[in-house]
Amino acid sequence: MPQQAQKTNRFWIGVASQDHVQQGVEWGIAQFCHGKRAPCARLRQGDWLLYYAPRKVFGQKEGLQAFTALGRVRDEQVYQVEMAPGFHPYRRRVEFASVKPLLIRPLLEQLSFTQGRKNWGMIFRYGLFEISQKDFQQIAQAMGQGDLLK
Repeated sequence: MPQQAQKTNRFWIGVASQDHVQQGVEWGIAQFCHGKRAPCARLRQGDWLLYYAPRKVFGQKEGLQAFTALGRVRDEQVYQVEMAPGFHPYRRRVEFASVKPLLIRPLLEQLSFTQGRKNWGMIFRYGLFEISQKDFQQIAQAMGQGDLLK
C-alpha cells in the first residue's frame, strides 16, 4: 500500500458489478458511474476505497450484494482512456489489497449508512459515496484487512 499522506484521508464506496471490479483490480484502476470524470475527481491520493457489487455480471440479473475489493488511491491524477469508439472513461490508479468478499446483509444494522433503513440499497445508486472511518474499518476487518489503518 502507498504511504499514508499527512492530510486526513477519506473513505469511499464505489459501486460496480463484480466482473467490472475484478477487471479494475487486475488493472490497478477505479472507474465510477460509467466513466464520469466528476466522481474520480472527488478522490485524493491516500484515500481508501471499497467496492460494492450489487450484481455478479454487468447487465445480468443475478445479484451479489457484497463488498468485493478494497484499495488505496495511488496519486492525484484523473486520466482518460479509450475503451471503445465513443467510450472514453475517466479513471484513478488504485493499489488493491487481497481481500475476501463480504456479503452486506449481516452488516446492515451495524453500518451507519444502512442502519435502520428499509431502503438501504438506495445510497448505492450514487455510484460513489463517502463513508465514515469507523464503517470502513469494520468492513475492512471483516474482509481480512483489519490492520490497514494502524
